[in-house]
Formats: sequence, structure tokens, C-alpha cells
Amino acid sequence: MAGLGNDTPVPTEIKLHQKSRILEIAFAGGERFELPYEYLRVFTPSAEARGHGPGQETLQVGKRDVTVERVEPVGNYAIRPVFSDGHDSGLYSWDMLYNLGKHRDELWQTYLDRLAAEGKSRNPEDNPPEPPKAKGGCGHH
Repeated sequence: MAGLGNDTPVPTEIKLHQKSRILEIAFAGGERFELPYEYLRVFTPSAEARGHGPGQETLQVGKRDVTVERVEPVGNYAIRPVFSDGHDSGLYSWDMLYNLGKHRDELWQTYLDRLAAEGKSRNPEDNPPEPPKAKGGCGHH
């Protein structure tokens, strides 16, 4: 990963839009991204969600209605959003936020594909804790 360091884009402003549930972030280079709260939440960099290696991520489901209650600055390199579902262990570095903004469409599509593949939903009420054991009737009638 050459070129990190001085080339890291630095945000010039970060705004929370509570009505539209969007974090707006502007970078020094003039780029501006709108990152939906749900998107930020499902791509949390926290260790508990990321697991300990590629492929070990926990798929975040049912986060459609999540909001960001506040954002806490971490040094001058990251922010720590506090989400309405109690999640607050994700540190979002400037690099990460920039990449989330730059690749939003592809990343979101990948997420939707994974949800579909695992039969999960963005709606909290649509995620049964246990999948049904068998398709069709249960055989007790």
C-alpha cells in the first residue's frame, strides 16, 4: 500500500443529516460524499464485525432504520460514530470514509448480494433468529 500517509484525503467538513439519515463528508480535494447511516453501519470496521481475517466478517443485517446519534472525533485521523443500536466500537479513518464514498455503489451492491445469498434482510423484522428447518410443511399434520 504505497502512497498512504501524506496522500490521505482529509475531510474539511462532516455533517449529520438526521432527517435523511446521511452523513455528508467533504474532502480537501473538493470531493463530497453522502454516506447513508445504514451503509456506514453495515461496513463498520469494528473488530467484532470484521472477525479475524478475510471471510470472517459477520454480516450485519436489519440495519435499515439505524441512525447515528453522534460522532466523536478520534485524534485527527478518524471518527467514531455512536449508532442508535448501541454499536460504537467502529473507528472510521479518513481513508476508510473516502473509500466508502468513492466506491459506494459497488460496495453497497456487494452487500445486497450477500444479504440475498444468505436470505437476510435490511428490515429488522424480516430476519428470523432461526431459519426454518425444512421447506414446505413441517410434517406434523
